[in-house]
Amino acid sequence: MENLLDNIVWHTLSGPHLPFSMGNARVRRYVEGFPAFVGFADRANPDFTGLATLVSPGEQVYYDGLATISLPQAWSVEAECSIQKMLWNAGMPPADESLDAQRLGPSDATAAMQLVDLTRPGPFSPCSLELGEYIGVYNGPYLFAMAGARHCAGGYREISGVCTHPDFQGQGWARRLVLALIRRHMQAQQKIFLRVLLEHEQLHRLYLGMGFDDYAVSLARTIKYTR
Repeated sequence: MENLLDNIVWHTLSGPHLPFSMGNARVRRYVEGFPAFVGFADRANPDFTGLATLVSPGEQVYYDGLATISLPQAWSVEAECSIQKMLWNAGMPPADESLDAQRLGPSDATAAMQLVDLTRPGPFSPCSLELGEYIGVYNGPYLFAMAGARHCAGGYREISGVCTHPDFQGQGWARRLVLALIRRHMQAQQKIFLRVLLEHEQLHRLYLGMGFDDYAVSLARTIKYTR
């Protein structure tokens, strides 16, 4: 039986993030302005015909977990990577009273995009800050560290958008922000997960050391509609 976490994007788009998505009972995606994630209700029989009505010719979208599915002729694979899903399996982190982090919102979108453009943490757009609780730390007018919560459904909550400006890396900022978010969401009885590129071995080891366990590996693809 499939765990809800195995198809978390679909359950997010058809559930908590329904106001930010469009589609039907078989396929949904985020609306314009948000990261172009796609979710299919039936991963064994994904509705690419329905998806074609939700994209523009030449547009690229992202999906996860359909490694054995061949794409129809109108679609091409632009990029793919192996993703390790990880589940938090430790106790509640202690409060970090000295962490001077603030909740990020629409007014922080420009600063967040500048940091994302520099660090490339994964799919992110100016509207991503509306999808969950994002927190960050500023040095004057510059946002130099950030982490947030994105996909969520059925009691699961994803940590995402974790990034630190190169000038501040190695000082533990990302770790502190992640632990602060874990604490907040555990207090709300949420189960915490995240994704990490399998090729990022050092980051994978870091998350294992923090208290995450490996859950499953899946293939993520960027695909383009060619018609």
